[in-house]
Amino acid sequence: MQSFRSEIENPIVERDIIELANKIEQFNNGKIDEEKFRSLRLARGVYGQRQEGVQMIRIKLPYGKVKSNQLRRISEVSDEYSRGRLHITTRQDIQIHHVDLNRTPELWAELERDEITLREACGNTVRNVTASETAGIDVNEPFDVSPYADALYKFFLRNPICQEMGRKFKVSFSSTDEDTGLSYMHDLGFIAKTKDGVRGFKVLIGGGLGSQPRHGDILYDFLETDKIIPVMEGVLRIFDRHGERKSRAKARLKFLLKDIGLEAFKELVDAEQNAVELKSVPIDADSFEVSVPVEVSEIPEVEIKDQAVFDTWKSTNLIPQKQDGFVAIGIKVLLGDFYTDKARLLADLVENYAAGEIRLSLRQNIVIPFVKEELVPFFYTELEKLGFVDAGYNKAVDITACPGTDTCNLGIASSTGIADELERTIRAEYPQYLKNEDLVIKISGCMNACGQHNMANIGFQGMSVRTPNKLVAPALQVLLGGGNLGGGNALFADKVVKVPSKRGPEALRRILNDFEANANGKKFVEYYKEKGERYFYDFLQDLQDVSNLTDSDFIDWGTEEKYIKEIGVGECAGVVIDLVATLFLESDEKIQNAKESADNGVYSGAVYHAYSSMINTAKALLTSENKKTNTHAGIVKQFDELFVESEKINLESSFAEIVYQINKLAPSKDFASNYIENATEFLQKVRAFRESELSIVQKEAV
Repeated sequence: MQSFRSEIENPIVERDIIELANKIEQFNNGKIDEEKFRSLRLARGVYGQRQEGVQMIRIKLPYGKVKSNQLRRISEVSDEYSRGRLHITTRQDIQIHHVDLNRTPELWAELERDEITLREACGNTVRNVTASETAGIDVNEPFDVSPYADALYKFFLRNPICQEMGRKFKVSFSSTDEDTGLSYMHDLGFIAKTKDGVRGFKVLIGGGLGSQPRHGDILYDFLETDKIIPVMEGVLRIFDRHGERKSRAKARLKFLLKDIGLEAFKELVDAEQNAVELKSVPIDADSFEVSVPVEVSEIPEVEIKDQAVFDTWKSTNLIPQKQDGFVAIGIKVLLGDFYTDKARLLADLVENYAAGEIRLSLRQNIVIPFVKEELVPFFYTELEKLGFVDAGYNKAVDITACPGTDTCNLGIASSTGIADELERTIRAEYPQYLKNEDLVIKISGCMNACGQHNMANIGFQGMSVRTPNKLVAPALQVLLGGGNLGGGNALFADKVVKVPSKRGPEALRRILNDFEANANGKKFVEYYKEKGERYFYDFLQDLQDVSNLTDSDFIDWGTEEKYIKEIGVGECAGVVIDLVATLFLESDEKIQNAKESADNGVYSGAVYHAYSSMINTAKALLTSENKKTNTHAGIVKQFDELFVESEKINLESSFAEIVYQINKLAPSKDFASNYIENATEFLQKVRAFRESELSIVQKEAV
C-alpha cells in the first residue's frame, strides 16, 4: 500500500484508505470475521455483487455534479480496475463493477487525486445527498440549493454520529415545488422556499420506498437555512439511539416514525438540541464555487443531416435555463450505462464549450448546463458522434431501471432486459409518447425498489412465478397509479397483477391502449384514480395464467439461458452480530478515536465516539447473555436491568444516567474529557466482570 501514500495530500483520506488496505489484509489472513469486514467495506463504497470474487464500487458524487477532470479520472479508474462501463444510479452516483477487492484501496487513492470519494457511498451511513439536476439553472427556483446540499454532505461525512446507524439514511434537495428531488420518499427531504425574503426549506421526514413505501411527514413548513444541519444532527442522533438494529426489514427511519408518531419524534429531536454543539450553522452560499461557462468567441459551423430529427431532439432534450443566452441539454442514457471512451470525449466537450461540468440525474441521465444557445447545433453534432442524441429525455420513453439480475445479489428477475424491450415497444408502437412528460415508467429487479418502481405511474417489480407442474419462470409485478404531485406530495402505486416477464410488453400495450382510448386528456394519475384498481385488474388478469407457458417464458429478457431463481444476501445494510471479544476491541478503538478527536478540539466527535464505545461495551455483555440488542435505548435499559440493578456490576449510578449525559450536556472540553473517562472506566469494569464470569465457567468445566 506504500505506492499511494505519498500521493494523497489529505491525511484524513490517507488514513481512511490505509485502514481499508489493512482491514483487507487482515480479512484475507482470517483475522477479521467476514460479516464484520462487510460493514467496514460497505462504508467505503465497496459492495459485493452477484458474481463471486469481484466487487461493485459505488462512487459518491454529491448532488450529481461531476467536473470534467473528475469524469476523466473516473474513466481512467474504470479502465484500469474495471471493464470501462459506467453506471449512473438513481441516487446520482456512478457504479463500476467486477473490481478485485485487493485493488480497491489503490482505486480509491486514484479517485481522490481529483477529490472523488467512496466514503459512505454504501452501508449504514448518510448516503449520497441528492438534488434536482437543474439546481442553479432552474428558471423557477427561488435560489440554488447546491451550496446547502454541499454543506450538509461535508458536515456529515465521517461524522461520528452517523457511522454505525441501524440502516442507511437518505437525503434530498428539491429546487422548486415540482419536487424533482423527490423529498417525500427520503428520510429527510428539503424543498427550497423563501419567506419574507429569507431563504429556507420545507422539510419532510420519514419517507421511503422498499416493500413498504411510506410518504414522508412534514417536519417543518419552513426552516431557515442555518437550522438544517442542527436539525438533521438531532434527527440522526435520535435515529441512532432509538432505531431498530436487529431486524433489517424494520430498521429504516420510517418505521421508527410509524411506531412512535411524528409529534413524539419531533419532541425527541427538539430536546436533543440541548446536546447539539452548534445551534446554528450559517451556510455562506455566496462563497460556493459555481461552474462558469467558458468564453466561446467563434461558433463552429456544422451541417445538420436530418432537420426533422434535430427539431424533435430540440423539442424533447433542451432545458430552459435562467441564465440569459444559455440552455441545458438533457442526454437520455439507456439504463444509465455509458462507456469510458464516450465519457472522455464528453468531458472534453463540456470543458471546451460549456462550463466544464455535467450533472447526473435521478432518472439515470446526464445534463449539460451552460450551453450557449447558438452552440446547440454544434453540440448536437458532437453528441451524435457519441450516440447521445436519443430524443425523449425525461419523457415516457425514458425508463428507469436498477441493475437487477445483471450484477445485484438481490435481483429476482431482469430489470434491464425488460426496460430495453419496453422502450423498444414504445418507440415502435407509440411514437407519440416520445414527447410525453406525464407518463413515468420505472422497473426494479426486486422489492427493494432501487429502480423506484412503486412511485411510478407504471411500475414493474422483478419476481418469479411457479407453474402447476412446479417449474419456475421470471415474472413481473405490475404496479399502477403512483406519481409525484409536487410540493412534497405523492401517491404510491398499487400492486395490480403479476405476469410472466415475457408478457410485460403486452401488459404495457393494454394499459397504454386503454389510456389512449379512455383518459380523455387526463394525466395518468387522475385517469387511474378515476378508473380504480379493479378496472385494470379485469383487463390484465388473464395475463397471470401460468398453465400455458411456452419454453421462451422460462428465459428472461436479455439472456439466452433458462431462468434459475438465485437470491444472494443483500448488502444495503446487513445487521451484524459480533463476538464479544471483537466488540471489546472495537470499544477500545472508539475510545482512542474519542481521545484523538478531543486532542484536535473536536469535542462533539469525542463525545459521540465515547458514547458509541459505551453502547458497544454494553452490547458485548448482552450478546454473551443471548439478549436482544435491537436499539441503543434497549441496550441501555437491559444493561441496567440485568447487571446494574442486580448489583453484578457497580457503576455508582445507573448506566442510563452515565450514558445519557450525551443528550443533556452540550459538547465541551470538560464534558468530553469526563465522558471519555466514563467510557474507559465502564469498559474496564465490564471487561473485568466478563473475565471473572469466564474464569468461573472454566473452573466448573475442569
